[in-house]
Parts: sequence; structure tokens; C-alpha cells
Amino acid sequence: MHAADRLISFVDASPTPFHACETAAARLTEAGFTAVDPRDAWPTAAGRHFIVSGGTLVAWSTGPEAPAHAGFRIVGAHTDSPNLRLKQHHDGWRDGQATVALEPYGGPLLESWLDLDLGIAGRIALSDGTTRTIRVDEPLLRVPRLAIHLDRDGSKLDRQRHLDALAGLTRRPFLEVVGERAGFHGTAVTGFDLMTFDLRASGRTGPDGELVAAPRLDNQATCSAALDALLGAVEAGDPTARHVMVLFDHEEVGSTSERGADSPLLSSVLERIVLAAGGERDDVFRSVAASVCVSGDMAHATHPNQADKHEPLHRITLGGGPVLKVNQNLRYATDGVGAGIFAAACTAAGVPLQRYVHRADLPCGSTIGPISAARTGILTIDVGAPQLAMHSAREVMAAADVESYGRALRSFLISD
Repeated sequence: MHAADRLISFVDASPTPFHACETAAARLTEAGFTAVDPRDAWPTAAGRHFIVSGGTLVAWSTGPEAPAHAGFRIVGAHTDSPNLRLKQHHDGWRDGQATVALEPYGGPLLESWLDLDLGIAGRIALSDGTTRTIRVDEPLLRVPRLAIHLDRDGSKLDRQRHLDALAGLTRRPFLEVVGERAGFHGTAVTGFDLMTFDLRASGRTGPDGELVAAPRLDNQATCSAALDALLGAVEAGDPTARHVMVLFDHEEVGSTSERGADSPLLSSVLERIVLAAGGERDDVFRSVAASVCVSGDMAHATHPNQADKHEPLHRITLGGGPVLKVNQNLRYATDGVGAGIFAAACTAAGVPLQRYVHRADLPCGSTIGPISAARTGILTIDVGAPQLAMHSAREVMAAADVESYGRALRSFLISD
């Protein structure tokens, strides 16, 4: 299967960060990785393992001949994407119409979420103390656009007042409706993390299918490429290697959670790997000093209709290969040493490398890179693959970039 088709399958199976972790875990398990409960003793034998914490997953492979102080090659990404999420009190009734109150998560392009058939998915906590991942692939909700006859000026959407969804013409609790479809009783729900998703399937587009149109490419395209890279690196069979893949939740809202990049999660996993291998505290510090991390997050391709929004000397093209991201104010973590490491990996993989710099007169977004680098003390390189329509309900990238991105990440993992 082509990497682009694996990406399409990944995205369509993963409407939420919780589902993304389940999708990744299934591929890892198929490849011989074993799930570890972080509350249990850490595995001491070399091998392939992973943990899941909500919408975050960390997977690692250690060779049997890797010394305790050996460094790690790490690829990081994030599982979350901007969307519209269910408020705690959400049921409404206006002029004979049932409504559901939604709240933006992160920075979605709000207009792109209007007039879509929206399903609902996420995680629920039940009164018996269990949690469940649920998904309803039915058009339960729709946020209707105001007719142009009533809005000649095209007023900007208000995040508080204009995003309640239409939920039919019958007045009943929305969780009850969801429960009927998902197989639980709404009254048994004690907590939830539920979010909407576009029901349209992902797919190839363009005359020759050279483009991929899909929701959540930022940043599930990196999650899928990182999986390809990790599994490819493991198959290379280096007995001294330590490969890690971390897929963080909550990047779009600052990463400050128990499972975000600004948490001790990654550092604690690395430390436990070293100690379980027979290392001492000093071996942990030696290992960190010898480690390198690639922070993968999607990059802005130069927009064909608004090229003036981009830095004129740093044009990024769809199909042009992976992107190295540099920012002098450390919105990206890349420095000259890191740039050289990733450039060498791309050369070894036989893929071109593009270099992105944001316009100096526009605010620059950021990634897990600077946060994770500060948390772990590990040299970190910010990279990505080019896309258009970032943060839209439906985004686009080149199919060729999916494949070259994964090859570059694999090359990084297996390089010295």
C-alpha cells in the first residue's frame, strides 16, 4: 500500500486523539510491539513496547546490544487537531429547533466547519468507573451558515454566539441520542471528551490523484509518517539502536497537560528505559546528552492565490519534499547543528529538503519542538511536510510528500 493510502486509512480511522492512539497501537501490536501499563514495573528486556495515556502514545524499540547510556533517536508529533467540541451543558431549544452548544478547540478556520454533516466521537466516563472510546458515523449535527441576504457584509463568526449546531426538531438530551447510537445510556455518563468531525471520507484528488484531501492532516500526516518510519527503522535490525516515537495530545492548545509535550511524560519514559536496562542516574544524563529528537508538524506550502503572505526567499512547494523549519526567535527548535543532522538524513534517504522561514512581519506559530526541547534537554529539530488550508475542516497535501516524509524520518532514526 502506498504511504498516502495508509495515511488516508489512518485519518479515516482516527476522528479524535483517542482513536488516533488506538489506530497507532493496532499497527504497533501487529508489528510485535507490546503494550505496557506505566503503573507496572518497566520491562527490563530489550524489545518493542508502547504506552498510551489518553490521546498520547509513546512507543520505543531497544536493541539487545544497546548500552544503558546509549542515546535515543526520537520522532515526535501530535494527535490533536482544531475542531468543535461539546460543551458540558449543551442542550438548547430555540424557535422549535434543538441545538447543541459547541466550543472551538485550538484555532480552527471556523467558516470551514459550517454546513457540514458532523459526526460525534471521543471518550466517555461511565458511572461504573469505566471509560469508553465512542464514535457515531451519522450526521447528528450541522452548524448552518447565515444566508447572504441577512449578512451582506460577511460578518466575522463569533466563537461564543455563532457555533451552536442544529440537532433536529425534537427536544431531547443530546447525550441520550448519542447513547442510543453508541450503545450506552446517556444517564450513566459522568464525564466526556466529545468532539465533532466531518463525515466525508478522505481521498485522493487532482487529475492523477496526486493530492490527498483529508481532515486532520495537521498533524495526523506526521503521526502516520512517524509510524512508517519507526516500523521501517525497527526492521533495519540495528542491535545497538534505541528508537522512540511519541505522539502527544494537546499541542493545539499549548501542550500544558499531564500528557502534553510540556509534561514529564517523555522524560520519564526515557529514564525508565535507561534504569530498566541496568543503568544508573548518571547513565540517564549521558543518554539524554547523546539523544536527538525530530519534532514533526505540518508546514505551510506557498499559497497559489496569496503568495505575498509568505517569506519571498523561502517558497515551499507541494510535492517538493520534507520541510526544515527555522525561526530565529525559537518558535521552532531547529539550530544549525540540528539542521545539518536532518539534511544529512534527507540526503541519505534520497529525498529533497525544503527550508521554511516565516515572514518576519507576521506572528509565527509554534510546535511541540521548543517545549519538548526545554523539558528534556534533548537537541530538537523542527520539520514537517507541506500542506495548504492548515486548520481547515479539510486540508490538502501532495501524495508524494507523504512517502518522502516517512522516508526522511526513517533515515533520521537509523542514522548515527
